[in-house]
Amino acid sequence: MSEDELPGPTDWGATVGVGPWDGPWPEDPRYDPELLAGGDRRNVVDRYRYWTVPAIVADLDRRRHEFSVAIENFGHDLNIGTVVRTANAFLAAEVHIVGRRRWNRRGAMVTDRYQHLRHHADVGGLLAAAVEEQRQVVAVDNSPGAVPIETADLPRRCLLLFGQEGPGLSEEARAGADLTVSIAQFGSTRSINVGVAAGIAMHAWIRQHATIG
Repeated sequence: MSEDELPGPTDWGATVGVGPWDGPWPEDPRYDPELLAGGDRRNVVDRYRYWTVPAIVADLDRRRHEFSVAIENFGHDLNIGTVVRTANAFLAAEVHIVGRRRWNRRGAMVTDRYQHLRHHADVGGLLAAAVEEQRQVVAVDNSPGAVPIETADLPRRCLLLFGQEGPGLSEEARAGADLTVSIAQFGSTRSINVGVAAGIAMHAWIRQHATIG
């Protein structure tokens, strides 16, 4: 089974996707002739069955949210794929990867095809892009002085910035942030997985700013 055919979280043990199109083919150019003929086993929602990748991206672009996400990748962090997949789920405007250009895409479950990605060699380049796009940089880090994300007012147009697993955010990233928020923890460990933290932060933005339903 290829990555395109990997089942979603509720699909294990069930047939994934749909088979060949039944009946006259639609004339809509968004549909992919190969998928119509062979079936669509991709991990996409039903509204995008049989659509080409460019058509799906174009439709997502009409509805993307106003937040972007950035993650530092100076140590080849394996969590980047999870961050990209979650950004796709919450329809982030863009994902910025800072540091190493190469990253492990398996965790993204092919969602990187539908998500805009941008690379920056260093934090300075990322911060310059945030200024150009008029985004407030919100660092997610359990450092002294951080505002609890559970009570923070997240800017609508912002860049959620995450550090690497282990060392966390670089000093330059911390210094360049307009706001730093922390995630409340109640157990024995001092930090949580950066992929999990990214999901919590993105959902906090969704709860404050997205239209549900």
